[in-house]
Amino acid sequence: MKQFFKMTLATVCGIVIFMVVMGFFLVISLLGMVASDSASTKVKENSVFVIKLDGIINERAEEGSPLSELMDMGDMDAMGLDDLISSIRKARDHEDIKGIYLEGGLASFDSPATAQQLRDALKDFKKSGKWIVAYADQYMQASYYVASVADKIYLNGEGMIDFKGLGGKSEYYKGLYDKLGIKYQAAKVGKYKSYVESNTMTGMSEYDREQRTVYLNGIWNYWLKEISEGRKVKAEQLNQLANDSIVMFADNKDYIKAGLIDKILFPEEIKAEIKSRLKLDKDEDIPQLTLSNMLKVKSEKNEEGDKIAVYYAYGSIVDNSAMDLLSGGGHNIVGKTTAEDLRKLADDEDIKAVVFRVNSGGGSAVASEQIRHAVKLLKAKKPVVVSMGGAAASGGYWISSPANFIYAEPTTITGSIGIFGMVPNFSGLVTDKLGITFDGVKTNKYTDAEENLVLAKDNADEMKYLQGHIDRGYISFLNIVSEGRGMKPEEVDSIAQGRVWLATDAVKIKLVDKLGSLDDAIKKAAELAKVKDFYTVTYPGKGDWMDNLFPKENKGTYLDGELRLLLGDLYQPLMEIRQTIKDGSRIQARMLEDIRVK
Repeated sequence: MKQFFKMTLATVCGIVIFMVVMGFFLVISLLGMVASDSASTKVKENSVFVIKLDGIINERAEEGSPLSELMDMGDMDAMGLDDLISSIRKARDHEDIKGIYLEGGLASFDSPATAQQLRDALKDFKKSGKWIVAYADQYMQASYYVASVADKIYLNGEGMIDFKGLGGKSEYYKGLYDKLGIKYQAAKVGKYKSYVESNTMTGMSEYDREQRTVYLNGIWNYWLKEISEGRKVKAEQLNQLANDSIVMFADNKDYIKAGLIDKILFPEEIKAEIKSRLKLDKDEDIPQLTLSNMLKVKSEKNEEGDKIAVYYAYGSIVDNSAMDLLSGGGHNIVGKTTAEDLRKLADDEDIKAVVFRVNSGGGSAVASEQIRHAVKLLKAKKPVVVSMGGAAASGGYWISSPANFIYAEPTTITGSIGIFGMVPNFSGLVTDKLGITFDGVKTNKYTDAEENLVLAKDNADEMKYLQGHIDRGYISFLNIVSEGRGMKPEEVDSIAQGRVWLATDAVKIKLVDKLGSLDDAIKKAAELAKVKDFYTVTYPGKGDWMDNLFPKENKGTYLDGELRLLLGDLYQPLMEIRQTIKDGSRIQARMLEDIRVK
C-alpha cells in the first residue's frame, strides 16, 4: 500500500511539474507574440516578396488561430484580399524589394472579382518597373489567371494547368425532400429569383440558366482578354484551346507551344532564375518576405490630413450573430451591429466621408433594411460611396442603393432585386410516414397559422397571405432602389425580377455609376467631401489572436466544421431546413451563391 501511495504521489507530482513547465513556455510564447505584434519587419537589400497562391482568398482575413500564431503558420490560414493588396503596394514602393515571386497555384477565391482585383494590384506593381515571376507544380484556373500577369510563368516538369472555362452544377434537393416527406413552400417575386429552386425543383429553370450563362460568359471573356494581354496570345486562340481539349491532361510541352507558360523548370532551377534576377551568387541566400512579414513592414504613408473611413460589410446579411452557424459559418453582416457602427461613423466629426465596401449576396430583408436606413442617415451628414467587391446583390444591393455614388469591379455580380420566403412543410413526414396527427382549439381563425404552414396538408389560405406579404416587400424594394438611384419604380421593375447582372452590364442600366476599384471609390469620397489631403482608416477593426484565444462569443465555426464532416451531402439541405425554421426573418433578399472559383 505504501508503494502504491508513493507511485501515485510521484505521478501527481510529475503531472504538476509538467503543467508548470508547459505553462511557463506558453507564457513565454504569448509574451513573444505580443512583442512580435508590435515589432516591425526590417527589409533586407535585394529582397523578394513571396506570395503563395494556395489556400482560400477572401475579401478580408480574420486573424489566425492562436496555434498558427505560436507556430508561425500565419500564411497557411485563409488570406485576405485587403492584406494582399496593401502588401503589394508596400512592395511596389519599397526600394529594397526588387520583385514578386508567385508560388503555387491551387488558391481558391471567394469570387471571380477577388481574383481580378489581386491581378490588378499585381499589374500596378509591374508599372513601377519591378518584375514578377510565377512558378507552380499545378495551376488551377483562377490562379493561372492571376499568374498570367507575371513577366515569366514557369511550371514543374510534371505540372498541370487547369484551363477549361467557367461553369458548375448546382444541387437540387427536391427529390431528397420528396423521399423524406418534406415539401418546401416558396413565395417569391421575380422570375429570375432562383434561390428557392434548389429546394423546390429538380433542375435549373430557363430564367436561371439564362442569367447564369450571361454573367459567366461575361466574366470568362474578361479573363480571356486579360490573359491575352499578359501572355501575348489572341483571346480567340485561348478560348479555342479550352474548347478543343482537356488542357489539364495535355503534354506540358504543349503548354509552351500554346503560350500558356514560358518554360519547364524544377525547384532548384527556379531558385537559380530568381538569383540571376537579383544578381546573387550561387551560394548566397535569397532574402524573402512572406505575407505575414510584409504586414509588419512599416508603411511609408503618413496619416496626415482628413480622415476617410472604409467600412467593410461582407458575408451573409443576418439578424443576429447567432445565425453564423445556421448560415454556414464564417463572417456575416449583422444588421443591428452594422447599423450601430454606421451611426457612430455618422457622429464622428473627424471622419469626412465613408466608403462602404460591400461584398454580399444578401440575406435577411429585415437586417438589410436596418442597414439601408443607417446608410441613409449617414449620407445626410457626409458623403457615402459604395465600393462593390465580389458581389453586392439582392440584400447586398439593398444596402448599397442609398449611396451618393456606386463603384463596382468589372467582374462584380450585382442586382438580384427580388425577395422570397420559404417554409418547409413536414406533413408528409410527420403524418403520412410517422402517423402523428394534431388536433386542438383556438379563439381566432389564424391563431395556428404558423403551425399550419409547417404541419397542415391544406394551408393554401396561409400561403396566400405569405405571398401577399412578399409582394408588398418587393414593392418596397423597388421603391428603395427607385429613391436611391433616381429612377421610376417601373424602370427598376423592368431590370429587377431577381435578375443577377454582371457589373459591366449593370453600368448600362444605372444600377452602378462607374466601374472602378476600392481606390477609385476612396478618391471619389474625398472629392465629394471636398478634401485634398486625406488618409483612410478601416472599420470594423479586426480582432487579434487574443480574441481567438479568449473569444467573446461562440460563432460555432468549429462545430460547423464537425457537422459538415458528419453529415456529408446531407449538411446543406438540413442546414437549410434549420435556418428556415429558426431564422426570425422569413423574408429573404438573397441570391444563390455558388461562384467561388479555383
